[in-house]
Amino acid sequence: MMLTLADSRLPVGGHVHSGGVEQAVADRVVVDAESLARFLRRRVTTSGLVAASIAAAVTDGTLDVAAAERETDARTPSAAARRASLAQGRGMLRLARRMWPEEDWSAHAPQSHLPVICGAIGRVSRLSGFHTALILAYTTMSGSATAGQRLLALDPADVAVVIADLGAECERVAAAAAVELADLSDPTLDVFAERHERRDMPLFMS
Repeated sequence: MMLTLADSRLPVGGHVHSGGVEQAVADRVVVDAESLARFLRRRVTTSGLVAASIAAAVTDGTLDVAAAERETDARTPSAAARRASLAQGRGMLRLARRMWPEEDWSAHAPQSHLPVICGAIGRVSRLSGFHTALILAYTTMSGSATAGQRLLALDPADVAVVIADLGAECERVAAAAAVELADLSDPTLDVFAERHERRDMPLFMS
């Protein structure tokens, strides 16, 4: 189940979100594989850590859905980033209803933040909080990496190496996320999210 949830082919709409990479490329902050790697490390250790900690708490049962939604809102300063999280959450909720129709998903209706519904799926799948957090950390990084590859026409092998090199960082983030809720914020990523939403004809939704 971990491998399935971490698969980029999972039909939840994640492929249309760049996690800020599109704006970072437009602003010339990300220009090659090296700068993409720096961006990904920054993203996974800030917003990725926060999302992973919410998901872990929901999986472990230390945070109920309503409280998790409030905590996610409070930890996501950018309104554009909140909307992107809810959009991806809708896709994950749709999949959860198909995969586990016997479960009650009403607490997530009409919408749910991505980390919250992922945490609930982790609980249904009997994953630990750490393993759910690891999935969130990995997909936070890998989704943006793939977007960077497409936007910059990078060699897929170079991007694969970047993703592999960040594996240990994802595990470290997941371990920290499984201990307590994180409350880090990165103003630069918030600015990217807001600027992206105002772009004319963007290729990605976020």
